[in-house]
Amino acid sequence: MSATSPQLPTVSREWHLVRRPNGWPVPEDFALREAPVAAPEEGRILVRNLHFSVDPYMRGRMNDVKSYIPPFQLDRPMDGGAVGEVVASNAAGFAVGDHVLHGLGWREYADVPARGAKKVDASLVPLTAYLGVLGMTGLTAYAGLFEVASFKEGDAVFVSGAAGAVGSQVGQLAKLKGASRVVGSAGSDEKVKLLVEEYGFDAAFNYKDPRPVVEQLKEVAPDGIDVYFDNVGGEHLEAAISRMNVHGRATICGMIAGYNDTEPTPGPRNMAMIIGKRLRLQGVLVGDHAALQPEFVREVGALVASGELKFHETYREGIESGVDAFLGMLRGQNTGKMIVSLA
Repeated sequence: MSATSPQLPTVSREWHLVRRPNGWPVPEDFALREAPVAAPEEGRILVRNLHFSVDPYMRGRMNDVKSYIPPFQLDRPMDGGAVGEVVASNAAGFAVGDHVLHGLGWREYADVPARGAKKVDASLVPLTAYLGVLGMTGLTAYAGLFEVASFKEGDAVFVSGAAGAVGSQVGQLAKLKGASRVVGSAGSDEKVKLLVEEYGFDAAFNYKDPRPVVEQLKEVAPDGIDVYFDNVGGEHLEAAISRMNVHGRATICGMIAGYNDTEPTPGPRNMAMIIGKRLRLQGVLVGDHAALQPEFVREVGALVASGELKFHETYREGIESGVDAFLGMLRGQNTGKMIVSLA
């Protein structure tokens, strides 16, 4: 039996990719278009999106190349994490007024299969937390640090791009779990201050300073590092290999420094050090670690509720700001999770 809110809209707006970017995306690569809205068919729900996420991995999906996730289709709505309110339901277990997490962002209204939606509690934490600190980015940080990098008490940890949604959580979790030292890099002096004064990093540096990253890393981690969590790649990865201790482990989560390059990015010039130091470098994809979800939500949810784990979110308001938010995130204009708010 279906349930519907009164006066459903007939039209929704949604962002389409209309041209594959060459290098840095530009606004002309996207179009905000109207689409009809209809009552959901059996087994589906209609959701009014309240917030949706923009993330670095979406840049790769704009290229027509084979990858771990299919590319966005041209002249079709893009997708990504979103939270919203059910306004019509034709699926058991979902009622009008429920709040849900799902994967059809970049639009005002989403027709979602019930199996692709998960109810979330807006009374425990802000809804936006399910897109960040308790969502995909949070689980990425948790799995990347504890399962992929095999973090253990006493490790010295370096996080690049540490003021972002993933990096800030990695550093805090490492400190809470007994790291001997946690250091990070960020793209402004304000973010460096945030890492140390609010997130509890032992030290941090601004990678946009003219001095080489390896010199700055040596200053903040004079005894080397045991774990490197890479969100940036490029010069950062080379510097980390140089400063890693024997049997160091690196989680390769992102390489945003090269996402918009039009030519292949050269690899680190010191790869031979991997042999002598017996280093382990391993990529992380959050989908491989779904089994950790209950443990992650239980442990990190408690840390968020107690205030021990802090997080920031950066907002852009309105569906019209979707592309601006995405481009701003690529340029590092966000502190913590970048979110487009439609509420």
